Amino acid sequence: MNTDTRQHILDTAQEIIACKGFAAVGLNEILQAANVPKGSFYHYFSSKDAFGQALLESYFSDYMLELEVLESGASTSAAQRLLSYLESWLEIQSTNDSDGKCLAVKLAAEVSDLSEPMRVVLCNGTEQVVTRLANVMREAIVDGSLPADTNAQDMATMLYHLWLGACLRAKITRDRKPLDAALTTTRTLLNQSPS
Repeated sequence: MNTDTRQHILDTAQEIIACKGFAAVGLNEILQAANVPKGSFYHYFSSKDAFGQALLESYFSDYMLELEVLESGASTSAAQRLLSYLESWLEIQSTNDSDGKCLAVKLAAEVSDLSEPMRVVLCNGTEQVVTRLANVMREAIVDGSLPADTNAQDMATMLYHLWLGACLRAKITRDRKPLDAALTTTRTLLNQSPS
């Protein structure tokens, strides 16, 4: 299997699906955009469902790499690194450009009832994100930027739920107010003043 072609199809599809959703995008549109012959799709994926599963696996793999920024930066506290990351994430999510949009937000409600394999990938991927956030919270407790009595797992879960809900609400309102409110709440929870 030519993994470069397979990954090219996934990368091309991610941009399109981040904008339109999973069900609204046909395979022909993806393959034309990727400049890949129609007949070769099933060489790489056994079905559209298997393709969606691979798309989400690829997305979460890349996203985990992006989250590594949270674990670097000894010059700032862990709580401040988390806040800075969320501030930059807010800017990306509040634009009209689909580039960089959260595929978990886009597809969670759409595919969770339609595809068990895709739901499982979403579940596992989002749990990985929460685990990464909890690890940063633990580091923040150690470096003193969060109180010692903070429950890192609970705080990480709550923050993820807060931001997921804010992203969904921002899609409905088509403005950034829910994301701004999530950032304000996050600053309060992390006891961090605006920069």
